[in-house]
Amino acid sequence: MNVHANPKRALTVRMATPRGFCAGVDRAIQIVERAIEKFGAPVYVRHEIVHNRHVVDRLKSMGAVFVKELDECPDDRPVVFSAHGVPKSVPATARARELLFLDATCPLVSKVHIEAERHHANGKHIILIGHAGHPEVVGTLGQLPEGAISLVETVEDAETFEQPGDQPLAYATQTTLSLDDTAEIVRTLKARFPELPDPHKEDICYATTNRQEAVKGLANGSDLVLVVGSKNSSNSVRLVEVALRAGAADAQLIDDASQIDWSWFDGVDVVGVTAGASAPEPLVQGVVEALRRKFDVAVADDPGERETVIFKLPRALAD
Repeated sequence: MNVHANPKRALTVRMATPRGFCAGVDRAIQIVERAIEKFGAPVYVRHEIVHNRHVVDRLKSMGAVFVKELDECPDDRPVVFSAHGVPKSVPATARARELLFLDATCPLVSKVHIEAERHHANGKHIILIGHAGHPEVVGTLGQLPEGAISLVETVEDAETFEQPGDQPLAYATQTTLSLDDTAEIVRTLKARFPELPDPHKEDICYATTNRQEAVKGLANGSDLVLVVGSKNSSNSVRLVEVALRAGAADAQLIDDASQIDWSWFDGVDVVGVTAGASAPEPLVQGVVEALRRKFDVAVADDPGERETVIFKLPRALAD
């Protein structure tokens, strides 16, 4: 009698390029790590430095203390502001208290802040396309006096937005939105306000754009797409939506390999794997290893945009 174990079923695993950390996330994490190295623990961090549970837990284990507001920070310890940016009132309060603070705001988010200020100085009312309550949106709204910016979240919002008097308009966007959804909102606004100018440079950041384009390619021909990322990560959630819209039969967001539901793989021959901009590569490799344990895996790297962007660290940490 033949008692050979059942052979593993073949599974092709397509890896997205690019995936995982972007330059802004990499810089923000380095700022916290270097601050702990230079000033010792604890170093306080206002809000999650980036939206990833594994990253936050690792930094906590090194001596980072995550808080919601500055009043939870003592006067004698450094505080880091998250990559998503903060309202102007936050550094102003830190200065008034003479706190040592390090701003880990992504330079591409800072670019949106500067652009909003420029529009305001030129007498324009700003339409901000983004998600209410997201830290990046809260930070951008907080750059200008109340009423200077109107938040538009959906096409329906764009259809009902009312121009304040005859004030000229400009628009800006959160950096981690769906390219296609945003384009639709902009089209709706421009149909109503033909004079609405485009930003000098696209607000949705290069990393969001590259990862969404890569997942569109991944969705084409994959039975299932796994996106490694946390549920509160805007860019990771968008990748799932983009994959489904681009034709994937199924797409799932997982924090790590432990969240894989093996029933997803019924009838699946090709799985695409990607990661949001705040998800570390070891988590992605952990998913691949979990797949290898279950299946006879053939890994293929999808071609894609190679990213070479590096952002400088703040001067206080550069030495």
